Parts: sequence; structure tokens; C-alpha cells
Amino acid sequence: MLENGSPAPDVVLEDTDGQTVRLSDYKGDHAVLIYFMRSTSCPVCNRHVHDLVRCRSEFAEDDVQVLVAVPADRQEAHAWKNKRRVPFPVLVGRRGTPHEMIGLSRKVFGSLQQSGSVLIDSRGIVRHAHGATMPTSAYDKKGITAAIQGLRADT
Repeated sequence: MLENGSPAPDVVLEDTDGQTVRLSDYKGDHAVLIYFMRSTSCPVCNRHVHDLVRCRSEFAEDDVQVLVAVPADRQEAHAWKNKRRVPFPVLVGRRGTPHEMIGLSRKVFGSLQQSGSVLIDSRGIVRHAHGATMPTSAYDKKGITAAIQGLRADT
């Protein structure tokens, strides 16, 4: 898992339209919050995404781009995004899952995909990194809020 204060790796992903998305593309422009879902069928993760959607104007005010990463293929992710009307880019891995690229592995005999969130500031530094095996503790809203407040203090 990524460490707070460390440079973010230049992860290369793909959105539901097949476009390449590099984390470095946001460097210098926006902070980026990536929420890593356990699966598109996880009801807890879907509630977390619903909360992110509900708070999207607050993220926009703080110049934070929200991305949602799913461990699914592009077609499944595209169908989920449309069904749920998710306004954020939804990302999948090009080789492996987005989760593996930042250290969110499968736990408990390889059967439970970890989920969590990462906030990267506009300089490419990890400001918040949180992962959990159980989806109920994967959405660290307080930690995300505190990290965004730290971004405000830096400007």
C-alpha cells in the first residue's frame, strides 16, 4: 500500500471508454481522489460511491478530481457506471487490477479483494492512503476530509 508523503507511482489505467488514464496527467492541475471498490456488486462499496457522488460539489470546490477504480473488465465497469449514473471517470486495469498496482491485494486466502482510497495532491504526493479487507471499513471519510483540509492549508 502507498505511504503518506511518498511520491505517487505513475499508474496507467483505462477508463470505461477505453482511453488511457495516467495519474501523472493530473500532476500540476488537480488533486486526485481514487476510491477502489471491492467489486461493482458490493452493496457497501456502492453506498460509498453514492456518498462520493453526493459530495461531488465539495470535491470540485477543493479542486479534487474523483476517480473510481474497479476490479472488473471494461465492459462490466461501463455497464455499472451507466446503471448507477456515476459522474466520475471509472477506471480498470490494463494489466491486472488497479488495486494490485497500488498494493491493495486479495486477503483471506486470496478470496477478498481489498478496497480503499488514495488522495494524491497536485504535486503528485500521496496525502491519504487507506485500505481495508472488509468493505465496511474501506471508506475513510474522516481521513479523506482531513487530507483535503490539509490541501487547503497548503494553498
